Amino acid sequence: MAEERLQKILSHRGVASRRHAEEMITSGRVSVDGVVVTELGLKFDPARVKIAVDGRPLAAARERTRTILLYKPVGVLSTVSDPFGGETVCDLLRGRIAERLVPVGRLDKDSEGLLLMSNDGDLTLRLTHPRFEHEKTYLVRAAGRWNEEKLNILRGPVTMPDGYVTRPCPVEVVRTGGDNITTLMFRLREGRKRQIRYMCSAAHLVVLTLKRIAIGRLSLPKDMKPGEWRDLTPAECALLTRA
Repeated sequence: MAEERLQKILSHRGVASRRHAEEMITSGRVSVDGVVVTELGLKFDPARVKIAVDGRPLAAARERTRTILLYKPVGVLSTVSDPFGGETVCDLLRGRIAERLVPVGRLDKDSEGLLLMSNDGDLTLRLTHPRFEHEKTYLVRAAGRWNEEKLNILRGPVTMPDGYVTRPCPVEVVRTGGDNITTLMFRLREGRKRQIRYMCSAAHLVVLTLKRIAIGRLSLPKDMKPGEWRDLTPAECALLTRA
C-alpha cells in the first residue's frame, strides 16, 4: 500500500475530518509505532505502522466509505463525544452501524435539522472548507414586532460579538402572524457559530426554533423525524460535490 499523509489516514478511517485530524496531530494525540507525532505532512504506510489516537490503536482494516443523512434533534450535540456527558449525534448511531462516522460541520445544540455524518475525508473537506461556499438553508421562527426594516438588517451585513462582519445573504419572509412570530428562510454561504441567532438579535428578534432544511441541493426529507437517518445514495453524494 502506498504511503499517505497521517491526517488523511485518520480521515479515511473515520476518526475525524481531515481538518480536525490535523488538530489532533498538532496537539499530540496521535502516535506512530509508539512515538507521538506532532508534525503535519508526514507520510506513512498504514499497513506497516501502528497508529494510535489517545492511546487507542486504529483498526487495521480500512472502513468502507459511508455517508448518512441525519435529522438532528434539538438538545443533541454535533460532536463525537462530550466530556460533560451530553448526548451527541454519535450516541444516536451507537450500536446501529459498524463504521465510525463523524459530523460534517456542526449544528448548534438548540437547533435541529439536516446533518451529514461521514467517514469520507474528501467529501467532508469539500463540504466544510470555506473556499467551497456550500449554501445552507435554514427555516427560522422568530418572535418580535415585525417591519420591513428588520428584513434589511437581517440581510446584512451584521457585526457579530467577536467583531466579525457577516456577508450579505438572502433572507425571505415565509409567514407573518398576529402573534408577533415571523417565519424566515435564511440562505448562508458562511457558517459562523450561532450566526443566525446573532443576526436576529441585531434586528431585535428572538429565535424560537431554527431548522436546517438543505445543504446545497440536498434537502431534508419532509417525512423524516428527529433522530431518524438514512444512507445517502451515490447520486446524492455526487449532487453534494457539484453543489
